[in-house]
Parts: sequence; C-alpha cells; structure tokens
Amino acid sequence: MRLFHRILTTLVALATLGTPAFAAPPKVVTTTEDLASLVREVGGDKVSVDAMARGYQDPHFVEPKPSFILKLHDADLLVVIGRELEIGWLPPLLTQSRNARIQPGSPGYLDASVGVQILEIPTGQITRAMGDVHSQGNPHYWLDPGNGRIMARAIATALGRLSPADQPYFEQRYADFDRRLSDAEKRWAAAMAPYKGTKLVTYHRSWPNFTERFGLDVIGYVEPKPGIPPSPSHTLELMVEMKRQQAKVILVEPYFDTKTPDAIARDVGGKVLVLSPSVGGARDATDYIALFDYDINLLTTTFKQVLGR
Repeated sequence: MRLFHRILTTLVALATLGTPAFAAPPKVVTTTEDLASLVREVGGDKVSVDAMARGYQDPHFVEPKPSFILKLHDADLLVVIGRELEIGWLPPLLTQSRNARIQPGSPGYLDASVGVQILEIPTGQITRAMGDVHSQGNPHYWLDPGNGRIMARAIATALGRLSPADQPYFEQRYADFDRRLSDAEKRWAAAMAPYKGTKLVTYHRSWPNFTERFGLDVIGYVEPKPGIPPSPSHTLELMVEMKRQQAKVILVEPYFDTKTPDAIARDVGGKVLVLSPSVGGARDATDYIALFDYDINLLTTTFKQVLGR
C-alpha cells in the first residue's frame, strides 16, 4: 500500500511537469476606495483589488479589523494615501500581516502621494495645541483630478512591475482613463466657471485641493482646529465672519454631525451641503470620475439655489 501511494504521488508529479502554472491575478489592497477605484481603472480584470476603508468612513479613524490582516498577508501590492492619513490604524496591521512584500520601502508598497501636489505643508514646530495637523501636508490630495492622473500613472507602473506580461494592457487602460479624465476635466471646469471666487465654509480641512482646483474661496472651518469639535465661541465667530463675507454654503463630510453646521446655516440664511470626499461616500459616487461628477453637480445645483445664479 505504501509502495502504491509512492507510485501514485510520482505519477501525479510527472503529469504536472511541463504544464504551465496558473498565474493568479496580482492581489492589491488599498487603504481607501478612491485608490481601489484607480486600481480598477488601470488594472481591469488582470488584478484583484480590495479597499479597507469605506467611502462613507472618516479615513483618519478606521477600525482595524482582523480581516484586514488576512488581506494584507496575501497582498502583492499595498497602495496607501500616505502623508500620515492612515497613521492611526495601518502600522499595527502591517506589522501583524507578516508580509515582507508590502512593508514600507519594499517593492510592494506604493505611497500614492509621491509626485502629487501637496498643500498646507506646515512650517515651524508642530504641537498638539494645533490640533490634528499633518506634518507632511494635507493628505486629501486626491480631490484634485490632476493628482488622480498622477496616482493612476504610478499605479500602472507598479502593476507593470508585478506582472510584466500584462504591462501593455495596463498602459492601454491608463491611456483610456487619462482620455476620459481629460474630457471630464473640461466638463467640470465649464460647470464651475460661473462660481469662481465663491466664498464658503467647510467642516474639516478635506477640500483644499478641490477648492483650489475649481477656484472656490474657503473663509473658515466649523472645526476651530483640525480634529477639534466646534465650540460655542468659535461657532459664533464663524457666524459673524460668514455674514461679513456673505458666505452661504457649508460643506460637510458624511461622517460628521450636522447639528452645528445646521445651526450656523439657519443663522446666516445659508445651506449645509453634505458632499462626498471619497468614492463610495454617496450612492452615485461609484468610481473616481463619478465622484467628481456627483460632487460638482450637487455643488453647482446648491450654488444656483443659494446665490440665485
């Protein structure tokens, strides 16, 4: 019986000789849905991709689930926003994954912030009294579509290193995404042109790249400092400033309470607009281009109502 088992094992091994092994698609894990969307744009059906943070969650504060460790353990490529966005939850997961391929500095670790335009890089000494200030600059840079193009380019290069035989496929898909994004940028610029210079307030500092790209003027924040809840005194000061500068719109991310913004809007005769900063943050924000379509359509509709033009 032992001899039979040995012969059978040998025959199975011989039968597989010369048979090409099935190359599974590279497994990509991203920290956000925005990154996952760009991976799908470029990778198509040649990769599998899974995001950890959902688009309706605050990406600064994500519950580190055990399932994330398993995903990271099997990943061939990890794509992160970087600039300390994930610093509160990702490092322990990476350590526990025991996957040398995707540790910082390894070929399977891609920081999507490299090469993009980063705003609000602080100068001088940073203290806790300043709130949750990111020492490497504002990490919400994906909200400029020009940065999205650079991020997609980096992803295409990384996927090509993982699967050289599919590199032409990734390049073709990147070129198609670049073309569709360019067409969309023209559409967005035309839609936002009548509102250049419009003054508004945001809850958190999520929008500097977006507002700079589309010519909007942020005059204040519901948070007195990043990550610090609004106080009565700051709220009153903000109301006075909004009236003085005739700012009527308050942008709020879907994971913040709108009680204080609603009170401010009532006082100044304005409107609170819950805008999605990420893919998946709203039902119609299904991919990277659809995210801007959704936000810009909602924004221009609100401007027409509030500003009367």
